[in-house]
Amino acid sequence: PKKPSECKKVLSCPSRGHISTAQVFPFPSVLNEEQTQFLRALVGPISRFFDEVNNPMKNDELEQVEESTLQGLKEMGAFGLQVPADLGGLGLSNTQYARLVEIVGMHDLGVAITLGAHQSIGFKGILLFGSQVQKEKYLPRLASGETIAAFCLTEPASGTDGASMRTRAIHSSCGQYYTLNGGKIWISNGGLAEIFTVFAKTPVLDEKTGDIKDRITAFIVERSFGGVTNGPPMRKMGIKASNTAEVYFENVRVPAECVLGEVGGGFKVAMSVLTNGRSGIAAALSGTMKGVIAKAVDHAAGKTQFGSKIQNSGAVQEKVARMAVLQYVTESMAYMVSANMDGGSAEFHVEAAISKIFASEAAWAVTDECIQIMGGAGFMQDSGVERVMRDLRIFRIVEGTNDILRLFVALSGLQVRPEESFDRTPANHVNSASGSLISHILAGLGPGRTLQGAVHPALSASGAYVCCALLTNTHCHPVVADEHFVLKRVADCAIDLYAMTVVLSRASRSLSLALPSSQHEKVLCETWCLEAHERILRDLKALGSSNSRGLLSNVRDISAAVLRHGGVASMHPLGF
Repeated sequence: PKKPSECKKVLSCPSRGHISTAQVFPFPSVLNEEQTQFLRALVGPISRFFDEVNNPMKNDELEQVEESTLQGLKEMGAFGLQVPADLGGLGLSNTQYARLVEIVGMHDLGVAITLGAHQSIGFKGILLFGSQVQKEKYLPRLASGETIAAFCLTEPASGTDGASMRTRAIHSSCGQYYTLNGGKIWISNGGLAEIFTVFAKTPVLDEKTGDIKDRITAFIVERSFGGVTNGPPMRKMGIKASNTAEVYFENVRVPAECVLGEVGGGFKVAMSVLTNGRSGIAAALSGTMKGVIAKAVDHAAGKTQFGSKIQNSGAVQEKVARMAVLQYVTESMAYMVSANMDGGSAEFHVEAAISKIFASEAAWAVTDECIQIMGGAGFMQDSGVERVMRDLRIFRIVEGTNDILRLFVALSGLQVRPEESFDRTPANHVNSASGSLISHILAGLGPGRTLQGAVHPALSASGAYVCCALLTNTHCHPVVADEHFVLKRVADCAIDLYAMTVVLSRASRSLSLALPSSQHEKVLCETWCLEAHERILRDLKALGSSNSRGLLSNVRDISAAVLRHGGVASMHPLGF
């Protein structure tokens, strides 16, 4: 694999549009023969386990994962998928992990959250930043499932805003321990965990100024330290099988050797862990979509209406086609990101954020259409789709809301930290984003300013859509005075561009290898690129139009009126 220093982000400046084609084309293949065979040996048993043992409806009804399921998962090593083998885990790569998470996501998102909260974020910090002593102490029992982990960042008053964090850890005068006080909310596995990754503010000496400043530090906290308690399981809309609770820390003595990473380096730990977590969400939800599409197709093939199978209806065919396209794009993103991670890329934060945004919104749309195709049957609990719909809603919120992540995607292209952005003139951001979008992506495409040679010749028209959308942007100079209004649309363009690139890469590989599904993938790719291209042109042109400025003014007026009235501000048509 390439060294991290040799690897660039696929989208080094997404809102500027810089695409490193060498990182995207050809579609990466990172598993060696041994890894492939090992993964094949795992896929069958895990799929059968979820078909034959796990009961998602029962888990949902009980509001906890059945003990037989938990025990079976432990026996298969599912609690330590990426823990090195010499520390008791399976030692899987990110791509291998993605494939297994996809299976879990297809069958039961409640179980997926339980496993993900444990290893994707719960003890991920120990894997990424832990000392060898910390890894040897904690990972074996975490990998076995003997001990459950949880990730404690979110707080009641501040959410995930580190600047407003109230949990504090004060270093003792003897230097041997920290005293931790505070509380965290909405913690997955909070009532089950014995090991917590906890983020708290600590006073740190600023070596440049000599001042003492609060900085976030990550800690490994054991329930056995004392002073760690949790509230009752929270009642939720979905993912009911997973445990969610408040966790409280009262005068907890945390040994100094339980600092995770550097003192004051907790923000880096948190962001790295969350980025890893986001990369797995796309894989899980691509599996969810596969399962939902299968249900919709089965119903459409068996349901007769007005003398014909509903699968022959043009409206149903369009729904099925769009569902398939969204699943294909999500799956392509998931395995592009995981392959880049396995290839040694040190910079995949933006791509992971894009994949999480896209997957969570696509899965919701696909499941909604499945219910529509199934009609009343889809609305019934027995169909299982109603549960999936409830379970999916959290994914647009968890591990960074999609609204915040869109700002992150857009601001990353401006080389501006979110906390700095509000001190600068919005118009400067807009002009920077729109003015540099084209120049940077064309630099990534090379001197010919085309994708010729990168995409399969049969997809040259779709490749041209990428360049066409970008070239159009050179003539757009949007001047809209509201930062978030603009940045959301810049981010949407970046998401569409990244999606176009990954499906072009994947479909090109399929055509080059003459895979059995290559022609089908070609059509999926062409369909996505055509519509994404049109959306990009629409969004870029709209940002600079007078209509857009008028719309923004209307949005502000409407919002102000509703907020001022504490709700709907228009008079009732009957007058009372």
